[in-house]
Amino acid sequence: MKKLAILAVAVLGTFSMVNAQTTPAAPAKEVKAPKHDKKAHKKAKADKKEETAKTEAPKAK
Repeated sequence: MKKLAILAVAVLGTFSMVNAQTTPAAPAKEVKAPKHDKKAHKKAKADKKEETAKTEAPKAK
């Protein structure tokens, strides 16, 4: 009976150690992509348009 108890403890201990190694310690956090800044994009687009208008103005003369 004593040998059976020792065997059961050994099997359960081995099983729990293997199980602990295969499961991750903490769930991995999902990295979110940065949000698109619509206002900054709109401003940059307007600046680019303004800049191209300035460079094209001397050509028209």
